[in-house]
Amino acid sequence: MSSTTEHQKAGSGAPMETSASHENLVERVKAMQSVWILGVLVVIIAVFGVLAPTTFLTPGNITNIAQNVSIWAVLAVGMTFVIITSGIDLSIGSVLVVSSVVAAQVMERMGDQGWGTALVGLVLSVVVGIFWGCLNGFLVAKANVPPLIVTLGTLSVALGVAQILTGGLDVRSAPAVLQDNIGYGRLAGVPVITIVALVIVVLGGILLHKTRFGRYTYAIGSNETSARRVGINVDRKLVQIYGFTGLLAGIAGILSLAQYGTTTIAGQSLTNLNVIAAVVIGGTSIFGGQGSMFGSMVGLFIPAVLQSGFVIIGVSPYWQTVAVGSILITAVYVDQQRRSTASGGRR
Repeated sequence: MSSTTEHQKAGSGAPMETSASHENLVERVKAMQSVWILGVLVVIIAVFGVLAPTTFLTPGNITNIAQNVSIWAVLAVGMTFVIITSGIDLSIGSVLVVSSVVAAQVMERMGDQGWGTALVGLVLSVVVGIFWGCLNGFLVAKANVPPLIVTLGTLSVALGVAQILTGGLDVRSAPAVLQDNIGYGRLAGVPVITIVALVIVVLGGILLHKTRFGRYTYAIGSNETSARRVGINVDRKLVQIYGFTGLLAGIAGILSLAQYGTTTIAGQSLTNLNVIAAVVIGGTSIFGGQGSMFGSMVGLFIPAVLQSGFVIIGVSPYWQTVAVGSILITAVYVDQQRRSTASGGRR
C-alpha cells in the first residue's frame, strides 16, 4: 500500500517537475537580450517591408546588406570574446588599418597580381594584427592597465604608424586577384566576402560555446578572482583573447583591401564604436560573463538594416545613428536592471 502511494506521488510529481522545468526554460529564453533584440530586428524589417515592398525585401538588397556587414562581422567575433571578459578593444579599427597598410605596401612592392602575392599579404596582415592584439593583452593582463586606456592608446599609436608608413595617403594597388575573387566574387549568387565572414562567425561561435577556451572566457568575465582560484591562467588567456581579436582585425584588413581595392586610413574612425555597439546591443554584457555569437550578429544587422531602409524610403540616413544610439542605451539599461534583479536588488 505504502509502495503504491509512493509510486502515485512520484507519478503525479513528474508532470509537475516537467512543467516547472518548461516554465523555467521559457523564463530564461525571455530573459535573453538577444531574443528581444531579434524581435526588434524583425519589427524593423517588417516596417521597411511594408513601406517599400518592391525594393527592400528583394534578394539584391538583402545581399547588399549582408555584404556591407561582412567586415564588421569578422571584427564582432573577436569583440564578443573581449567584452565577455569585461574588457573592451577600441583599437580594432586602427589595427585593421595598419594591418592592411603593411600588407598593401609589401604586395605593391612584389608587383605581382596573383595568389602568391595575395597569400603573402594575408599572412603579413594577420601577423601584424596578432602583434597589436597581443600587445593589448599583455598591457591589460601583465601591466594591469585598464583595457579602455590600453586600447585607446594603441588606437592612436597604430593609426599613427599607418600614417607614417604611407605619409597619410592610401595605398591603391591591391592585387586584382583579391578584388575579383573575394571583393567582387560570388558563389551561387552569394558574395564570397560574406561567405568568408559567415565561416569565421560559425567557427567563432563554436570556439565560444563549445570549447574550454570559451568556457574560460566566460569564467574570467563572471569573476576573475574565482577563475584564478580554480586554476585558470587568467593572464595568459587574456593575452590569447586579445591576440585572437587582433588576428581577426588582420583578416578584416585583407577583406577591406579586397572589397575597396585600397587601404582605408581615414575610413575606419567609427568602426570600433559601431562594432562595440552591435555586440552590446546583441546581449553581450559590458559587465562581463554574458554574451553569445548569435546575439552579436543580430545586433550587427540592426544598424545595417536601418541604414538600408532609411535610404530606400528617402529618410536621412543620419537618423540611423539616432536609432542605434537609443537602442544601445536601452540595451545597457535592460542588462543593468536584469543584473540588479538577479542580485536581489543590490548594486
